[in-house]
Amino acid sequence: MAQEAGMFTVHQTIGSVLCCKCGIPMQPNAANMCVKCLRSEVDITEGLLKRLVLVHCPECESYLQPPRTWVKLQLETRELLTFCLKKLQKNMNVNRVKLVNAEFIWTEPHSKRVKVKVSVQKEVYNGAILEQSYLVEYVQQDHMCESCSRVQANPDQWVAAVQLRQHVSHRRTFFYLEQLILKHGAAARSVRIKQMDHGIDFYFTKRSHGNSFLEFIGKVAPVKSRSDKQLVSHDSKSNNYNYKYTFSVEISPICREDIICLPAKAAGTLGNIGPIVICTKVTNSIALLDPLTLKYGFLDADQYWRTSFKSLLTSRQLVEYIVLDIEVVSSRFGPSEVTMGGTKYVLADAQVARVSDFGNNDTIFFVRTHLGHLLKPGDYALGYDLYGANSNDFELDKYKGHIPEVILIKKSYEEKRQRKRGRSRPWKLKSLPMEVDDRVDQDKLNSEYEQFLKDIEEDPELRFNISLYRNTDYQPSEVASVTDELGIPSVPLDELLADLDLSEDEDEEDNMAE
Repeated sequence: MAQEAGMFTVHQTIGSVLCCKCGIPMQPNAANMCVKCLRSEVDITEGLLKRLVLVHCPECESYLQPPRTWVKLQLETRELLTFCLKKLQKNMNVNRVKLVNAEFIWTEPHSKRVKVKVSVQKEVYNGAILEQSYLVEYVQQDHMCESCSRVQANPDQWVAAVQLRQHVSHRRTFFYLEQLILKHGAAARSVRIKQMDHGIDFYFTKRSHGNSFLEFIGKVAPVKSRSDKQLVSHDSKSNNYNYKYTFSVEISPICREDIICLPAKAAGTLGNIGPIVICTKVTNSIALLDPLTLKYGFLDADQYWRTSFKSLLTSRQLVEYIVLDIEVVSSRFGPSEVTMGGTKYVLADAQVARVSDFGNNDTIFFVRTHLGHLLKPGDYALGYDLYGANSNDFELDKYKGHIPEVILIKKSYEEKRQRKRGRSRPWKLKSLPMEVDDRVDQDKLNSEYEQFLKDIEEDPELRFNISLYRNTDYQPSEVASVTDELGIPSVPLDELLADLDLSEDEDEEDNMAE
């Protein structure tokens, strides 16, 4: 302001003095010594810990936090740095130094060493503040935690077992559950996973781990469960009891794309939709859609098990039809277009014929469908043949004469896929490390898994909760040509994750473990 007013101002300069040790000019400080001489006179890191031991479990990658807590930490993470610095904090307080900065120094992964560069500050002569850096080395001492040592001693020794079962003729639900479990790491604490004929068994070393896994399953599927316990041992002197706990979990037999004849009680709960409805999605609730009116509703697990019912026909009984003609319905008395769970449905009238009837008869079916936005004349569709189905459902007998002959479920790309057969996919899925029971039919399992992969390609909503990884064995040049020429749904490349793996043969620093 003085300069703007034209006043004369005196420029302040900081004087310099000579260091009392080496005589070089420097800015004055409380000790009248330059930094180099001050460091030669005083070592503020004296008395600080520079070598410590980290007790590390090589099986589960956990570190011991005394007295008995094990914490799972990864190398080069902020959590591990915090864990290491906590071991220094008490020693620093005693020596009256202040922590300023800390960072990892890279070491070879198999060296069993964790090195941290620590910067500290301390007040020295006459109030002068000196900052100094030093290296702290943490030595990893391998020692298995209690859970891992128990498993190593006897792999079959478990405390809690969760038995997932679904009484249907296919494993589509378990393929989807497997991907959800992998994505969320729900079975990371399991010591053993076994694939059974009608489900999967998970074994845990603690009851709390089994309860946590059971809670996760209840959030992603409509289930009911019961628990039992069996006495293993009893110490009468200390009054200690050891039990084995078994959780039996039954998953609802209703699956996506199943057709259902709703009981009157369940239909009344959903606003009298149906009676013929399609299951469009299964999470912790069941989404049901009436394909003739586009009315829909949701049944949670409690509502379903109170009015338990089964599917009329399942996806294994789908029949292929060809669309001869289709016309979108414009209705004044109800919706002709709805969006349910992010998926759009449009009501339409269509003429279809069974593909198997071509050349044998001229049977044509006039149907109403919810796929008016997808189907065009000449397309193929998969649906249920209620006209020729032999069903023993008592609920269905009540509506004889009012049941449609055909219910279309989805558009079919099977004929186009015949030309693509034998080509690999640009993506892949991961799998749980499961033991396979001898009673499992491997050929049937592979066929159902292939169908599950096709469903993932066709349904963006289905792969929303699934982690897909790039297939490094695939030739990228084939992706665009195959999809563009044949018009087959595929997974966009921007939805794929990089599947990185740390190999022992590679010493590159930027590799990550899978």
